[in-house]
Amino acid sequence: MPTVGRRWQGRGEAFQAAPQRLRCTLLACWEPGYTDPWLVLTDLPPCAASACWYGLRAWIEQGFKRVKRGGWQWQGTRMTDPLRAERLWLALALATWWCLSVGGEAEAELQVETLPELPGEPRSSAPGSARRERGRWRLVGVFLRGQSLILAALLLWQPLPWGQGRPEPWPEMPTPQEQHEPTSPESIKDKTLPV
Repeated sequence: MPTVGRRWQGRGEAFQAAPQRLRCTLLACWEPGYTDPWLVLTDLPPCAASACWYGLRAWIEQGFKRVKRGGWQWQGTRMTDPLRAERLWLALALATWWCLSVGGEAEAELQVETLPELPGEPRSSAPGSARRERGRWRLVGVFLRGQSLILAALLLWQPLPWGQGRPEPWPEMPTPQEQHEPTSPESIKDKTLPV
């Protein structure tokens, strides 16, 4: 990535040593405001991938956490039948959405003055993340807050809370400024990527 504000994606070989060479797609992106570019290796074709998707990694990891020890305890099922697992995963996805919807609405109703301020400078955040825009700590996660409110309603024989889910916008896949798709093994050798 020679300059800020550039994107590149293409096929080639990563790693210079012969035994470690890896034929792959390299996604490169250097956005303004960052000191270094993102360089991501993937097995997807260049036309089916974008470096901005790497930003979803935190979302994906939180999803795994909620399905496993941080939420629904999936690891305890020891399921091996894919059809049964598929049905359970659908139920878990809907239950997770429900908890996030209820927890998100409950958090939006909190008085900002009751939350401790963030130390240091305010962090920038995605649109719709009201808690962080106000420069305050989130004391209880949205998922846990929603799960607790639903459980409390069940235990107290109260009507179940229903939230209005408002997801953050999906990252857009910008058109790369440069692309290279070698068509022959000779052109791949010229594009060895030292990673």
